[in-house]
Amino acid sequence: MGLDLTGVIPPLVTPFTADGSIDEAAFRKVIRFNLDKKVHGVCPGGSTGEGHTFTVDEFKRVMEITAAEVAGAVPIVAGIISNSTRDAINRAKAIAHLPIAALQVTPVHYLFKPDEEATHNHFKALTEATDVPVVIYNVVPWNYLNPAQMIRLMQELPGVQGIKQSQGDLKLMADLLLGVPAGCKVFSAVDALLYSSFALGAHGTIAATPAALPGVCVTLWDTVQAGDHVKGLEIHKAMLAFWNALVGDNLPANIKTSITLQGCDAGLPRAPMPATQPAQLARIKAAMDNVLRFDN
Repeated sequence: MGLDLTGVIPPLVTPFTADGSIDEAAFRKVIRFNLDKKVHGVCPGGSTGEGHTFTVDEFKRVMEITAAEVAGAVPIVAGIISNSTRDAINRAKAIAHLPIAALQVTPVHYLFKPDEEATHNHFKALTEATDVPVVIYNVVPWNYLNPAQMIRLMQELPGVQGIKQSQGDLKLMADLLLGVPAGCKVFSAVDALLYSSFALGAHGTIAATPAALPGVCVTLWDTVQAGDHVKGLEIHKAMLAFWNALVGDNLPANIKTSITLQGCDAGLPRAPMPATQPAQLARIKAAMDNVLRFDN
């Protein structure tokens, strides 16, 4: 078991039809759209993919389609959003037959917050039930794990081999990178500050912006790895303006709109999430031309 992941790993959107069914043909096109942009991995089933709405059967089907389309070209990170240890384990077991590089798993996200030991035991049970490395998706505002807690999980549980750090706290990201155990990795989901995250040494990104602009994010990653911070800052400014236009409570819908504007029909969000509104569309279009000049 090892975590062989780095670079730009977009969390794939899931196209839905008007009746809320998964549009499998459109989803295959989304996967190929990302592969054509030379991404370093893909992550179906995350929050950008509306994975919180999936049944276990839908989760399994999405992962099967992804594995078939990717065909070993890049690693697959399977997003698991679950409110119980049992369900998280069942989802991991449902895809045990597939070539999954890692599981991206949220802490429990419903109203009742487990204490630190309960969270530790949750991830302990999950990692003991699967041989696939776990990347903890630290995104839940009322169950937010602090750096010491995340470092402890990586140190004490061999199966926990990474953290996806969300929210806007770059200091927390820096603290994680300072204390991350050898062999473990930190991925940025601080969308407004991906350039800064890369410059600080993040091992990659699994975030909304790469889902909307995979080619631009690959360009940014390559630019920072090459040490060209003048160009990196220029890309950052265009990406930040785009992010400010994109962000909203219906973020997955807006990401789908962004992909559709680039020629890949990404379908509808699943109700009750609203589709992109006219004012949002105008803002996205206004910011898109500038940022797409950095598309690879």
